[in-house]
Amino acid sequence: MMATIDLHVNREKHTIQADPATPLLYILRNQLALNGPKYGCGVQQCGACMILLDGKAVTSCMLPVAAVKNSEIVTLEGLTGADNTLHRVQEAFVQEQAAQCGYCLNGMVMSAVSLLQQNPHPDDAAIRAGMQRTLCRCGTQARIIRAIKRAAAGIGS
Repeated sequence: MMATIDLHVNREKHTIQADPATPLLYILRNQLALNGPKYGCGVQQCGACMILLDGKAVTSCMLPVAAVKNSEIVTLEGLTGADNTLHRVQEAFVQEQAAQCGYCLNGMVMSAVSLLQQNPHPDDAAIRAGMQRTLCRCGTQARIIRAIKRAAAGIGS
């Protein structure tokens, strides 16, 4: 059953036609052409599909689109400034070379942004706890932690 659903994504209003049970990830990628969130495992275990929902990092692969119609959604694309400058977390990931294969990158960046919004100066334990929902296969966790510390300190941004 199709329905008309209004979404607020990356500071813009979108009106879409979809089955209310359709996972938000599919709407973001297939209807809105936003490719930051990725399809990874499809069962909320890897974090590749992470978005910010009202400022908190959540997975979007199983989240029904109808459940988010009154929320502010931000994808990786929505982190950039009006002049296309990178968000301080994105910049820190670049500076620390914290990306390797890219599988986890969306989830790590979105989780880090959410973490720093909730805790602007996290210690190592808080960083590890804040990032535990995103799986990194390459082993760049040490660089990711350095990048989050760099973003928290405002170094280079």
